[in-house]
Amino acid sequence: MRLYLVRHGEAQPGHVDPERHLTPRGQADARAVTACLESLGLRVEAVWHSTKARARQTAEILARALAECGDLAERDGLAPNDDVEPVADNVQRRDADLMIVGHMPFMGRLASLLVAGDPGADVVGFRTATVCCLDRGDGGAWRIAWVASPDIAR
Repeated sequence: MRLYLVRHGEAQPGHVDPERHLTPRGQADARAVTACLESLGLRVEAVWHSTKARARQTAEILARALAECGDLAERDGLAPNDDVEPVADNVQRRDADLMIVGHMPFMGRLASLLVAGDPGADVVGFRTATVCCLDRGDGGAWRIAWVASPDIAR
């Protein structure tokens, strides 16, 4: 199984847009990463995203191209400071490839828990619109397969 962790694209500052929708650059970065992943033939069963507008917008861009059945789902428990353990437990029970679009520090803590067993280990950095692919081997251990940012995608 592969798990794709994505930090949302660049968002408007809160004083400009209280809901913090994506900026034009955030949209372009999400499209660039999506095109790169699509060119690799990447497909996922589902795309989950947090309840925040910037994550939803990023997830919509990704899901249109990459979700096999167009399965896009808003999920509670993916906010920036939520506990990562319930999501990690849910992911451990899955067999199909999944993409989760969320925020820092949540995404970094989830990756660290899965890879190192410690949410504070800081195993990967997430700039906006960055994708980290985790691969679960036959023994159940997770490892970082690759990381792609918008700069690499272009």
